[in-house]
Amino acid sequence: MDGAVLVTGGAGYIGSHAVLALCDAGYRVVVIDNLVTGFAWAVDPRATFMPMAVEDPAVVDLLRQHSVAAIMHFAGSVVVPESVSDPLKYYRNNTAASRSLIESAVTAGVKHFIFSSTAATYGIPEVVPVAEDSPKAPINPYGLSKLMTELMLRDVAAAHPMNYCALRYFNVAGADPRGRSGQSTAGATHLIKVAVEAATGKRDGVSVFGTDFATPDGTGVRDYIHVSDLADAHVHALRALAEAPSENLTLNCGYGRGYSVLEVLDAVDRVTNVTVERRLEGRRAGDPDGLVADNRAILARLPWRPKLDNLDTIVAHALAWERTLAERG
Repeated sequence: MDGAVLVTGGAGYIGSHAVLALCDAGYRVVVIDNLVTGFAWAVDPRATFMPMAVEDPAVVDLLRQHSVAAIMHFAGSVVVPESVSDPLKYYRNNTAASRSLIESAVTAGVKHFIFSSTAATYGIPEVVPVAEDSPKAPINPYGLSKLMTELMLRDVAAAHPMNYCALRYFNVAGADPRGRSGQSTAGATHLIKVAVEAATGKRDGVSVFGTDFATPDGTGVRDYIHVSDLADAHVHALRALAEAPSENLTLNCGYGRGYSVLEVLDAVDRVTNVTVERRLEGRRAGDPDGLVADNRAILARLPWRPKLDNLDTIVAHALAWERTLAERG
């Protein structure tokens, strides 16, 4: 592929890992991030970094200046409960900002667009594992804001010479195996991040929301994918778009295997040799019993194969990163 790849939100958790994967694969990478939740130090020095918001009108000039051929769009807000209490923030940061970025891409003649979507577009699925053609029925503004962007991309790709891939993530966890990046956001809500923080003394325990789900141990079951495997999926998706410029893709990103909250905490105890305190609390509104990916489509369409599909490995890498953050102070 000729030209550079623009990564939005490349100073954040998943975006920084995508930048690593792209640079490792030899791509020329440009990163923009407004640094509201990201960290400039998380951007690989091999990439060109510009502190900028995706809705900045100057993005068009940046795309032209760097001959950007593809965009990977990670920038946005991701906390589900916050989306319920502040929906306008999510429709601004996720939907309206994405619309602006897509318009800049069309204006500058960008050919390929990869979008960071979510399993939250499915809402509470009737069938698990959940496939890409399952009904889309988001139950919160976060999921709806992402689905609206998917629909915008569908319509824009039909009207302009640009193709896209929407990757619907399940539960992303872990950190770069080489210790170059990890989840660094203060007050993160992801279970494995919270649990390793508790294991290293940053928190006094972990809340378990709901013990009466229709699952083997009563706690919610989720599909956890290692962030580096996810980043690798983006590189494969980029190659697929470049090789088939008339094709658009929507693919689940997960392992097709679920773990309950208690199974995850058992893994944290096992890896850390610390017994994390578990506080049993009532379930949160809208939490499905289980959310597991049917990942047959991505395995069929891309040569992507998970390399880090092991819960203890995911926890170990998250733990190593937590210790790195502690050393940073």
